[in-house]
Amino acid sequence: MNPAPDQVEAMKALGVKCQKLRAEVAKAIIGQDAVIEQLLWALLSRGHALLVGVPGLAKTLMVSTLAQALHLSFKRIQFTPDLMPTDITGSEVIQDDPVTRQRVFKFMPGPIFTNVLLADEINRTPPKTQAALLEAMQERKATIGGTDHPLPKPFFVLATQNPIEQEGTYPLPEAQLDRFLVYVRVDYPTESEETEIMTRSGLKNEAIQAVLDGADLETLQELTRQVIVSPAVTELARRLVRMSRPNTPEAAPFAARLIQWGAGPRAGAGLLAAARARAALAGRFHVTPKDIEAVAAPVLRHRIIPSYIAQGDGIDSDKIIAQLLAAARQATPAATT
Repeated sequence: MNPAPDQVEAMKALGVKCQKLRAEVAKAIIGQDAVIEQLLWALLSRGHALLVGVPGLAKTLMVSTLAQALHLSFKRIQFTPDLMPTDITGSEVIQDDPVTRQRVFKFMPGPIFTNVLLADEINRTPPKTQAALLEAMQERKATIGGTDHPLPKPFFVLATQNPIEQEGTYPLPEAQLDRFLVYVRVDYPTESEETEIMTRSGLKNEAIQAVLDGADLETLQELTRQVIVSPAVTELARRLVRMSRPNTPEAAPFAARLIQWGAGPRAGAGLLAAARARAALAGRFHVTPKDIEAVAAPVLRHRIIPSYIAQGDGIDSDKIIAQLLAAARQATPAATT
């Protein structure tokens, strides 16, 4: 099935707009191209992203700059141990009606009612408060006082997490981790990038221009959903996910030894969604096996829990995913070309 000419032109326009978006972000962020690419996967797939890296790598600046370039409403929540769920979702307050002179409940929306929500240091707040995001991330609404309040469209949660500090932190439950489409590892800059960061330190950055608005982004998201995935590529993604589940008929031979818990059904859908976004950013209207391989680690690394044996041997989820990819390619020869 070949795309229509208008779809091809729309795909080219998507590439141009995303290049402009990258250029605007680059005014404030030096390097981190792979991180920005993965954030765009989440945006085009209507997904959420968790950025994990040591302090000082411009995670917060990256998210706020992206929101400015998208011309979307943006709010930041600094997660702390004393933060309450109502500090995120909002609450009902009693007010005097000036006409009836009666007291009525009025809903005061919290910072979650925005297009781009930065959940800064999300692991610094207790699970009760972390859970306030679950409904919003999955259902795009918040229920307060028995009433559903729809969130603005589009809606994204871009969360940051510091991996090195343990004191005063609360690891995210697996159920919440599973709501993030991608787990993005933010690494140190290269030598040349760090030199440029030091040179530009203290200088005023160029003003960020908005290149996409909410309507444009929703159009691009719909176009991304139309990217074609062949049965062979779908089979590769299916095998990759099912091979990660130990003690099942389709498990990889090493799964029982290295994996405590495998990826759930949401992982397979996430693989195809992120792969479609990667193909669209490359100007292609079809997903290739290379797309699945490229998105596998960001989509699966927070959904596969290594066993104690693997941890003792220094084998993390990324190394397990590499082994799963090799096994899945071998079992799906039609999807390797």
